Amino acid sequence: MNKKLRFNSAAIHGGQKIDPAYGAVMPPIYQTSTYSQTSPGVHKGFEYSRTHNPTREALENSIASIENAKYGLAFGSGLAAIDAIIKLLKPGDEVISTNDLYGGSYRLFTKIFENFGIKFHFVGMGNFDFLSKHVNNKTKLFWVETPTNPMMNVIDIKKISKLAKEYKILLAVDNTFASPYLQQPLNLGADIVMHSATKYLAGHSDVILGTIALNDKVLAEKLYFIQNASGAVCGPMDSFLTLRGIKTLHLRMQRHSENAKKVAEFLESNSKIKTVFWPGLENHPSHKIAKKQMNDFGGMISFIPKGSDFSSSVQIMKKLKIFTIAESLGGVESLVGHPASMTHASIPKEEREKSGVVDSLIRLSVGLEDYRDLIEDLSQAID
Repeated sequence: MNKKLRFNSAAIHGGQKIDPAYGAVMPPIYQTSTYSQTSPGVHKGFEYSRTHNPTREALENSIASIENAKYGLAFGSGLAAIDAIIKLLKPGDEVISTNDLYGGSYRLFTKIFENFGIKFHFVGMGNFDFLSKHVNNKTKLFWVETPTNPMMNVIDIKKISKLAKEYKILLAVDNTFASPYLQQPLNLGADIVMHSATKYLAGHSDVILGTIALNDKVLAEKLYFIQNASGAVCGPMDSFLTLRGIKTLHLRMQRHSENAKKVAEFLESNSKIKTVFWPGLENHPSHKIAKKQMNDFGGMISFIPKGSDFSSSVQIMKKLKIFTIAESLGGVESLVGHPASMTHASIPKEEREKSGVVDSLIRLSVGLEDYRDLIEDLSQAID
């Protein structure tokens, strides 16, 4: 399909083709490790499923389509996708990263790649003068999460992109919290966009998978080489499930955002809540940037109850009936998490608290239930 499709159509048809064998509308699950060759090196485009698989290829084409990219890659997890990006670097290179980011990313950077001589600086990317001071001739990558996990800060991608281009630094954006429906970093100047597709892309809490999308051919070839050589690819069944999830992404993200707005407004008006972090609120420090670069504000909310500490916040979470205490996010069901002891436990307490991840912070992944039931659930737990 050559015509440029609008997002809702691209989510369903982008990069897809009818199966040539039997006309299957959905790409079949090619559950095979290897492929028949008519003679050595002569085949139909597929020889070994670590290198290529038709179901994974269909997913990769879909990812490229909805991120307005030329190339897409799919991995065994979001962290495997990040791992591949960092492998573009070499010992002595430096990375400037968002200081408020997923604990797994922080752990990968500090516990794995720092051992190989790559240096990471974690800075607040809203302060561009401060950010510029960290740039030197060894800086090779800006790693941006936006909105950030879990403080919901929104980073101005266009502004970071100008700085990156000025110093010839790669700009990679973790777009997991927004999804391509709400934000398209490549259109804003990013070089690489990454997703933990486990979350909103797949959308049903039944897959572990990561993706990358980009436009630069040379960079794409390097990443395809790393993908094949390192082998952290996703299987055909997970590719199929993620592709199925993408076909309803636009509908789900609309409802996630609508529900989150109602929940955020309820929390903001509740006298027992100290602070609410959701970029759709006008008093959020990143609201203007979010309004400029996002189509809506997403389904993730963090908040701090008044006078709360670790134990009292945990008690609120334990009283919830519809929100399930669990790691992850972006599924159809609503989840509640405690970043300090769950998703961000790998970050030292002192470092966590510098970016606002205090022990009393609660994070919500607002699902697709009736928002009134979600508000009633939060109300009874808080009260």
